[in-house]
Amino acid sequence: MSKPVLSAHFESRKPSDVRLAQMKYDERKVRPQEVINVGIGNVSLPTNPAMQKRMFNLDAPDSPFNKGVVKYTGTAGTPEAQEAVKNILRSGGFNTDNLYVQITEGGSAGMELLILGVCGPAGSSEKPLMMIDPAYTNYISFAERLGRKTVTVKRHMGDDGKFNLPSLEEIEESIKKNNPGALLIIPYDNPTGQLYDYEMLIGLAELCVKYNIWFVSDEAYRELYYIEKDKLISIWGVTDAEVPGIEGRRISIETTSKVWNACGLRIGAVVTDNPEFHNRSVAEYTANLCANAIGQYVFGALAHESKESLLAWCKQQRDYYKDVIVNVYNGFKALEPNLVVSSPDAAIYSVIDVRKVVKPGFDSIDFVLYCASEGSAIIDGVETTLLVAPMKGFYDEKDPAKNPGTTQFRISFVETPEKMAKVPELFIKLLRQYEESR
Repeated sequence: MSKPVLSAHFESRKPSDVRLAQMKYDERKVRPQEVINVGIGNVSLPTNPAMQKRMFNLDAPDSPFNKGVVKYTGTAGTPEAQEAVKNILRSGGFNTDNLYVQITEGGSAGMELLILGVCGPAGSSEKPLMMIDPAYTNYISFAERLGRKTVTVKRHMGDDGKFNLPSLEEIEESIKKNNPGALLIIPYDNPTGQLYDYEMLIGLAELCVKYNIWFVSDEAYRELYYIEKDKLISIWGVTDAEVPGIEGRRISIETTSKVWNACGLRIGAVVTDNPEFHNRSVAEYTANLCANAIGQYVFGALAHESKESLLAWCKQQRDYYKDVIVNVYNGFKALEPNLVVSSPDAAIYSVIDVRKVVKPGFDSIDFVLYCASEGSAIIDGVETTLLVAPMKGFYDEKDPAKNPGTTQFRISFVETPEKMAKVPELFIKLLRQYEESR
């Protein structure tokens, strides 16, 4: 009897690099005593106290859920959740008077709406999404899902761990060659931990105006930076005063996942200063009906927090991550100086490149699968393994021989400080084991 046939798209799909290690580990029959998972940015810290209060008191007299009824919200989200996004932006010093907010099912749904809203027709090469490589793998995956094209301008990781942004001239040449619909940046970068500066944002904005394309910023990590800056870096800090014509073409992707420690809440937003983009995006999203109603209510608590409270929370987050990231960075460099480790300037990630310590033929995915399926090492007397993300899927590069991610991994600083302190020794022990087995 013949079997039903999967679509060509499903036949071609493989797990996202950020989920690959966990999925393989779930299949493991004999498991070590401990597993440290830094393969995905699944933040393990408690969420903001104002959000916790609502989360733990859904039956309170003033809760819309106190009678057990959970109805749809408006497609664009509740006014309170929309106001929470604006309140966060205002606390950073940005004017929200002419901004439109659409609440989505996590930042991921916002990414899909963005691609649909700025790129050419499905299956064509028209108006691709332009990114700076390496880029967050989900944008590449969603573009493939939707049949839209992506193009990248590449940056490279030096032996000092610094990712060098491409020059404005390189980016302009790529714009002229590819005619993109939008330029996407992640100023507090995932996966590299790189931090953009305002001079770069202004230069990029000028190119977007010059070539009449959308200027898009993923701002999931906006408040997480670890080097001194005069002001918060954001697309919303680049206005017509600095770049005439930029207003009306700006879009940001927002999320509760990282700064607000609420990955599983699955609440994000698409923010824009273009009313037509907003209206069309909401129209597209009506098929989804709305984002999580309870999640919107929990997040909506931030609409009522003071600027001082929000800023204090963000500083607390920065202080916590800075200590953890610096300790792990120093641990890697002390134990294996030939590892190339990205500079910990922003976000909650570092890239580890093993190109100087492994034999030819090394493949990052094979090493990740080894750690998840059979590898382990004794750390503090405990048999332990490590789950990390291979970087191959973060590069929009079809030729495996040219993919820098073949020797690179992304580390997420999401486990406890005590567990994170074990990561350098554990990674190096597992790497040496794996190399001996090849």
